[in-house]
Amino acid sequence: MNKTVFVEDLGVKDYKETWDYQELLFQQILDLKIRNRREETSLDTPNYFIFVEHPHVYTLGKSGDIQNLLVDENELSAKGAKFYKINRGGDITYHGSGQIVGYPILDLDNFFTDIHKYLRLLEEMVILTLDEYGLKGERSKGETGVSVGCGYGLCP
Repeated sequence: MNKTVFVEDLGVKDYKETWDYQELLFQQILDLKIRNRREETSLDTPNYFIFVEHPHVYTLGKSGDIQNLLVDENELSAKGAKFYKINRGGDITYHGSGQIVGYPILDLDNFFTDIHKYLRLLEEMVILTLDEYGLKGERSKGETGVSVGCGYGLCP
């Protein structure tokens, strides 16, 4: 099992371009897994962790509701923001300048296949990283994710 993770910093990149790149990497992993099964080989599948900063963008996941986007096309345009409907879970998400986003693209067969364990470990990684910067991250009760309280000058 390949536990090596390739880390790539894409700099500032459009959300859709980054999404397409992630889809390409994911498809390459799937193709290799299919090849391994068909040919009874055991070629290692790669693992990636991509860092990127997106220009202002709002995304709507497949389980989201467009009514939760509280700005219209004119306001998006005035803010220089883009909007994409995409095939991830969740609702509305905003990404913007100064926000570094990390996208793991892992073959969980290389590690373990318990998705809930994986999500809790991702949350823990974020909490520990925030702690290194003197910030207190907390799991969102009843949800997947980590939030940072307003006691750090991060909220209005």
